[in-house]
Amino acid sequence: MSMKKWTDEELISTRDNLEAWENRSKNSGAGSKLWLLTALLGAFAISTGVAFIFLDGVDVMSIILIIMGTVTCFSWYRSEKQRKDNIGFLDEIRKEIKSRKLKDTANQKDKVSGSIEAIKADADNKKELSVAGTQTTDKN
Repeated sequence: MSMKKWTDEELISTRDNLEAWENRSKNSGAGSKLWLLTALLGAFAISTGVAFIFLDGVDVMSIILIIMGTVTCFSWYRSEKQRKDNIGFLDEIRKEIKSRKLKDTANQKDKVSGSIEAIKADADNKKELSVAGTQTTDKN
């Protein structure tokens, strides 16, 4: 997939989404350790199933252990591969943004929209005050 055809907004929004994902994954250190423990348990299930086949002969429980361990290890492998691909893709996006010399327009848009909202809030407050003032003068 070529990022040369992507618009600046697409690059920045994709980068922001991937950086948010990266921060979540870095902050949840226990989640990655638990996932690694799950992969080790899958490998243990495979080895236990194979050992039981050698000791007791082919049994349904041995086959189930091998299948469940294989599925667990394969899902761990796929998630690690996806994580590495996401990190590599984020690096490519950062390089493309740097080569285009784009400034962080997403942060600038947030600042502009925040200041616009503050101006609107101030205008609404002034309207409320003027309406309240006219209502008190009408009662007198």
